[in-house]
This record gives sequence, C-alpha cells and structure tokens, in this order.
Amino acid sequence: MRYLFLLLSIFTLSCTNPANQTEISNSSIQPSTKYPQYWMYNGEEILLLGGSREDNLFQIPDLEEHLDLLKSVGGNYVRNTMSSRDSGNVWPFMQLEDGHYDLNQWNQEYWDRFEKFLRLTDERNIIVQIEIWATFDFYRENWDINPYNPANNINYDERVSKLPVKVETHPVYTENNFFRSVPSQMAIATVLDYQRKYVDKLLSYSLAYDHILYCMDNETSVTAEWGKFWSFYIQKKAAEKNKTVYTTEMWDPWDLAHPFHNETFDHPEIYGFVDISQNNHITGEKHWVNGLTQLQRLKNISALRPVNNVKVYGNDGGRHKTTRNGIESFIQNIFLGCASARFHRPTSGQGLNKIAQAVIRSMRDLTDRMDWFNIYPDNSLLSDREEHEAYCRCLPGKEYAIYFPDGGEVSLDLTQYERDFSVQWLNILQSEWEQQESVKGGSNISLQTPGTGHWIVLIVALTG
Repeated sequence: MRYLFLLLSIFTLSCTNPANQTEISNSSIQPSTKYPQYWMYNGEEILLLGGSREDNLFQIPDLEEHLDLLKSVGGNYVRNTMSSRDSGNVWPFMQLEDGHYDLNQWNQEYWDRFEKFLRLTDERNIIVQIEIWATFDFYRENWDINPYNPANNINYDERVSKLPVKVETHPVYTENNFFRSVPSQMAIATVLDYQRKYVDKLLSYSLAYDHILYCMDNETSVTAEWGKFWSFYIQKKAAEKNKTVYTTEMWDPWDLAHPFHNETFDHPEIYGFVDISQNNHITGEKHWVNGLTQLQRLKNISALRPVNNVKVYGNDGGRHKTTRNGIESFIQNIFLGCASARFHRPTSGQGLNKIAQAVIRSMRDLTDRMDWFNIYPDNSLLSDREEHEAYCRCLPGKEYAIYFPDGGEVSLDLTQYERDFSVQWLNILQSEWEQQESVKGGSNISLQTPGTGHWIVLIVALTG
C-alpha cells in the first residue's frame, strides 16, 4: 500500500503544471519580461557567458579559484552535472564497510561539496545550470560502480528493482530501466522512491538560492515521459516553497529538427527554457541557420523563451570538432540571439583555457558597449558576403556588430542614414580594440578586417 500511495501522489504531481502559481522574486533568475528570449536576474537582463574545466564543478578541489578566474574575465554561467564518476569524486550515499551502499543514508561530504558550490556561485552572481541525472553515470563501466546498481547496494535486488547489473551499451540504446521508473512507464516503485528522495535532498539545498536553472538529463534518448515527470516534480516542490524555477531537457540528436527536440520546443507548459547544445556539433553557416530557425519557430508558435547553450564543443585533438569550430559556435550563438553560451570541458571543448578566457572577455566587452537586447541578427544588410564569411547583429541606423570568423571583407548598407559613424575593430583572441575611425553614411561602406582570424567590427552612429 505504501508504494501504491507513493505512485498515486507522484503521478498527481506530474499532471500538475505549477507555472504562474507563485510570485517570482525580482532577484531570481527568470525569463525577461521585456525580452523573453533572454534571462533576467536581480531585476536586470543578463547575457550568460561561461566556461569551466569540468562539468561537475561541485566536485573539484580548487573550486573557489576557478570561479574567481571565470568572474575575472566577465563570465557568469556554469554547468553542474550531479555526476560522481570521475577520480576523486564522491557519491551521495553512505558506503558501508563491505563496500555496498545504503541508499537510506547520505554521504555528507557529497552534500557539503554541493552546498559550498551553491554558496560560492551565489556570492559571485554566477548562474548555475544543474543537470539532475548525469546520463553517462548509468551506463557501461560507470554503472558498474554506481550505488543505484542493485549489485552495489543493500536496499534492493535485480528482481525487485527491475534494474540490470550490467549495461554494456551506449546510453543511446536506453537499456537501463533506471530511466523508466516513472508512473507513466514501468512504474518501478522501489527505484522511484529512492530517486525521489535524492531529488528532494538536492532541492533542500538548491531551493534556498535564486540563481539555479534545472536540466533533467545530459544528452538523453529516453522517452519524453521521464523528463516531463521530473520537470513537473521539481516545479511542484519549488511551488511548495513559494518559488518558481525553470527547467529544460537536453536531447541527444544533433539535428534540432529531430522530433525529440520538439518535446522541449513545443511545450513551454513543461519546460521554461530550451537548451540547444547539440547544435554545436554543427559547424559554419548551417549552425547559424539552425539556431535562427528554432528561435523564429518559437516566436511563431508563441513559445519564445530563453535558448541556452550550456555546452559549446570544439578543441583541437579532442573528440568533437576543432578549436576554430568552438570559437565560431560560441560567438555565433551570441550573435544569433541565444541567451547563453558556455565552453564545454576539455577535451571536447575549450573549458576555461586562455582562448576561452579571451573570447569570454571580448564578448562581454562588446555586448556591454551595445544595446544588446534590442538589436537583432540581419545578414541581409551585408553585400559581397560569401557563405560563413560574416554575421551581422544590429539596430539599423544606430549600431552594428559584424563578426568575421576568419578575416574577410564585406559591404554594409548605410544608404538610408546620412550621418557619421564610428568604426572600431575588436581582435577577439587578444581582447584588444584597434584605433577608432569615423565614416560617413549614405552609402554602402566597405569593411575589411585588419588581418585573418576572429574579428568583430563595431559601428555606432555619432550624430542624428
């Protein structure tokens, strides 16, 4: 009867949308009321820029120094998977003398690390995007040591839990029933009970803060019912504390047109924001078009809300794309109108290395100089442009920013504006501005980069 009651009560939560049921504090992270595709924090619109050397930052030993470095270059955004699979990490549960775990007892070291992480990021106004279920912790060699594995705990066996002892396949095959425990799927009450206790414990810390976003999974391929259940569960628990929080899901397919992504795009009643990190596997002009297409689609269906990129891939010698691809994707995400961009950890991304620091510093400097939340992407103002040569974001007649991924020359249409404009070039990887000059409007003006590599030109009206 206890498990039946548990299933019924949680099912009730999963069918309830708590959106708009609680008053949102002006200090909390939330979609901007004026610019809904961006975030607002402490009552002001913010652009989220970040990078970090690990995904599960709460587990690293030199956390404070790493956050200070990010803050010093203009960063304000990190990812935090609740993962324990790396060397030096700890699991959330108590390990007994015989090596087994007791899922009814907590490992306080894990939660102390988490609380410290939340406190330090809060003190620095760094927004945290938490991933509740670290997908890769539940497959292959990581599942072999995971406390939820029935072979590793004293709380249930393989038969009762319906969980396998071995999962030798990639998560894309979804062969671990751990992700089918919810009432609308296999309804594995025993496992769901412990999953719920874990999420409750996590929320007992995170709901004390206002700078947290919640992502259900990492690169998931399971059915939408799993993420939907936990999204509603987390929102309901927040509502019980008179808080509103924002959730999303991260799907595995690289193609944003894949039906999986529609489960997030098309359902603002479930997910308060969107994460399109997998688009960062795509390069060049196609990456840009994919992002713009989805933003426009959200507008068309009256579901516009923040679009985040918590993982930007690309690192020479790594598994996913090149360093150039990583820099381009990061900047293009910002120019096309995404709410966030964060460099993925090495070796799949730049992390917070010297290149990442320079790009973050440059983009913060640029966006602080402009009316960023009012300007919009418009490449139609550029002529003599080759594919993937330059990308324009502007408020016509007032200010323009044009990004060149690898040097080049284009013309900008200023024919309607008979006034003077200042022109200044930003060397992105040096975070340095070239000497400012002025040009007259009223015609198409030619803009040639001072050299090869990554450049941005800032053009601002001086009169009229």
